[in-house]
Amino acid sequence: MSSTCRIWRRLQVPDPVRIHRYESLPEQGPKVLFFSGGSAFNKASRELKKFTHHSIHLVTPFDSGGSSARLRAEFDMPAVGDLRSRLMALADETVMGQPDVYALFTHRFAQTDSLDVLAEQLQQLVDGHHPLIEPIPNPMRALIQTQLAVTQAKISPEFDLRGASIGNLIMAGGYLNNQQQLDPIVFLFSRIVKTLGEVKTILDSPFHLGVELEDGSVILGQHRITGKEHAHLKSPIKHIWLNKGLRGVVPINRQIADDRRDMIATADLICYPPGSFYSSLLANLLPKGVGLSICDNPNPKVYIPNLGVDPEQIGLSLMGQVARLLSVIQRDLDGQSVSNTFSALDYLLLDDSYDYGVLDIEELSRFGVQVIKTPLIRHKVDRYDEALIVKALLSLT
Repeated sequence: MSSTCRIWRRLQVPDPVRIHRYESLPEQGPKVLFFSGGSAFNKASRELKKFTHHSIHLVTPFDSGGSSARLRAEFDMPAVGDLRSRLMALADETVMGQPDVYALFTHRFAQTDSLDVLAEQLQQLVDGHHPLIEPIPNPMRALIQTQLAVTQAKISPEFDLRGASIGNLIMAGGYLNNQQQLDPIVFLFSRIVKTLGEVKTILDSPFHLGVELEDGSVILGQHRITGKEHAHLKSPIKHIWLNKGLRGVVPINRQIADDRRDMIATADLICYPPGSFYSSLLANLLPKGVGLSICDNPNPKVYIPNLGVDPEQIGLSLMGQVARLLSVIQRDLDGQSVSNTFSALDYLLLDDSYDYGVLDIEELSRFGVQVIKTPLIRHKVDRYDEALIVKALLSLT
């Protein structure tokens, strides 16, 4: 019979010995898992791959804005924009990688070209004659052409290609070409661009986000929550859930796949990183099985709160963020028969000079959370330094 125990050590943050070890052999680096979405953590991900090639990024497929929204509406599919951008952030950008594939995946069609011109450019890509696809050798070029041809064949004549990400169009074709599953095409292109880490959606499902505000209002759709494409929320968020579609309140949920459960439960460290608090971070924690998997992992869990203003966090203090984070995870445990669980959060990682507001150390202790303060800001007062963030996290593994 086996048993699990926690071994505590004296922490040094940053820990130069650990950092040097990981930088010397990133191929043997730790499995640091991030629940994130959007572009907020992409720069840090680029820094992270210098130290470990085993990081795990579970991103949200629930976005409903930007060019991803058009693909979602066209094919009733999960959002792929965050997935694609994180794959590119972790791609091998050295001479050992695939710079031509990287350039193609990160290119967007012009916003100002006519639909006819853009349709012709898409045709050139499908035919393999566009300047962006010609340098890519076969069989990779043929694989990309195949996915683009599927997308081209299935989109309606009125589909608006202005500003569309070519990488998103490729992934949409792969999704449609693989029985409406994202994992096969993500696996394929992770290998093509030599992703130095693992990126997956938390669910392979076309769900959306719904929130109820303190004033009783109900808002459906991530793009209406973030304050980027629509006006900022006028009332704090009271409750968040996964919703079926955008036409009415239809709460829905699904169990995470076994591989996601295993990734979470066996990670060397779990990080709740900066980013949109509800639509990027908490959205990842909503599917069934996420909270149980987190609490099945004995290793450290770290929360790094946002700097500056996050429109989603109106009326929410740092202590409120910690409480809300823990309550969403606890929701997955409620009603479950759990004999042995570990903590959902161990550390609050803060810059040593930034004013985060009132910290109730006694309340944090009741939560089982310790505060670690270390330099995390270098040049801009409202932005973390990616290198300092990564080194601090790796020091906790």
